[in-house]
Amino acid sequence: MVDILLGLQWGDEGKGKIVDVLAPQYKVVARFQGGPNAGHTLEFDGLKHVLHQIPSGVFRKDCLNVIGNGVVLDPVIFKKEVDSLTEKFKMDLTQNLVVSTKTAIIIPTHRMMDAAQEKAKGDDKIGSTLKGIGPTYTDKVSRHGLRLGDILSDNFKKKYEAVKGRHLQWLSYLDFEPEGLEELEKEFFAACEFLKQFELTETEYLVNEELENGNRILAEGAQGSLLDIDFGSYPFVTSSSTTAAGVCSGLGVAPGKIGEVYGIFKAYCTRVGSGPFPTELFDADGEAMRKEGNEFGSTTGRPRRCGWLDLPALKYTVMLNGVTQLVMMKADVLNIFENIEVCIGYKLPDGTVTEQMPYDLCDTKAEPIYTTLKGWNTSLEGITDYEALPQELKDYVTYIEEAVGVPVKFVSTSPDRTATIAR
Repeated sequence: MVDILLGLQWGDEGKGKIVDVLAPQYKVVARFQGGPNAGHTLEFDGLKHVLHQIPSGVFRKDCLNVIGNGVVLDPVIFKKEVDSLTEKFKMDLTQNLVVSTKTAIIIPTHRMMDAAQEKAKGDDKIGSTLKGIGPTYTDKVSRHGLRLGDILSDNFKKKYEAVKGRHLQWLSYLDFEPEGLEELEKEFFAACEFLKQFELTETEYLVNEELENGNRILAEGAQGSLLDIDFGSYPFVTSSSTTAAGVCSGLGVAPGKIGEVYGIFKAYCTRVGSGPFPTELFDADGEAMRKEGNEFGSTTGRPRRCGWLDLPALKYTVMLNGVTQLVMMKADVLNIFENIEVCIGYKLPDGTVTEQMPYDLCDTKAEPIYTTLKGWNTSLEGITDYEALPQELKDYVTYIEEAVGVPVKFVSTSPDRTATIAR
């Protein structure tokens, strides 16, 4: 079966750590969507590393890592990631990393398109990471893009020039000067040559062969469900299907092959970039969360917006993904609070109250309705058994389980891989 691990909020939930924890149970770990706008942070043995495109199972021996067709790949960033891993951990990733020939690739002008479009939006900008993700998915959907298999073609340069030509026309229209393109292209083509030492194949066959052989696969998502192109806070979303449905199209597996769905959520909420965030805090509590949780983007370094847990949003994403097990991250960040607020509904401008996420959340002010729970206000350091956790934290977990209707199977109490309490 294919088990899925994905985020239930606006991303940055700590998926990388949990993939790393679960990876020993799986023969294959596969990324099914997103690109280098992702930042999956793993900490172990006193070391910290951020993965952007490479699956988080890469640190586990005997685990095959797959970059699926639903991903968009930046060859330059890929090479830098591999070089960093090779230098730090003496790893030979050509032995356990496979990439789909159908993976869309990011070329230098995609990043320029991203920057030009954000600039043109002015105050209405999305908050893009400017990695070229959106323009690459746009080219894919409009059937103008390049795929990884194209780098093996004799006429790759011709295909590349055709895509670049279209981009340069748009950049001219947007009055954006493509500075330094020649140097960027040298780096890009060198990275494409570097990629050829890896196994580039039709990974949908590989994945299904592993399933036929009885091997378990863990599908790793990027971003979060509230950034889904269809179901997220549109237009402040990413450009791919971040929900469980994206696994089928992003890896080439049938719906009937899906098993467990692990839903990752923080004990509170964060968001990077623009877009609605009903429970966002602008006071000392929000700043305390940011400081205690070191809430700065692992890819961009941008300060994350912080707020209390939003139960209507969590129920929504649990429903969309068919979550079977919940994983609560960063419970330790709430150690500093005597009381904890939880959003249980929204009051709309017309006075009505709802527990559903409004379609027009971007245009409608949804005032959060809170309930207050008692905090544990103590350190969790050194606790390895669930029953040894403070009763107030266990009460918080129970409250969430009853509200959402899905069990919390793991509670994370610090960034290190060992600080993950299984129930």
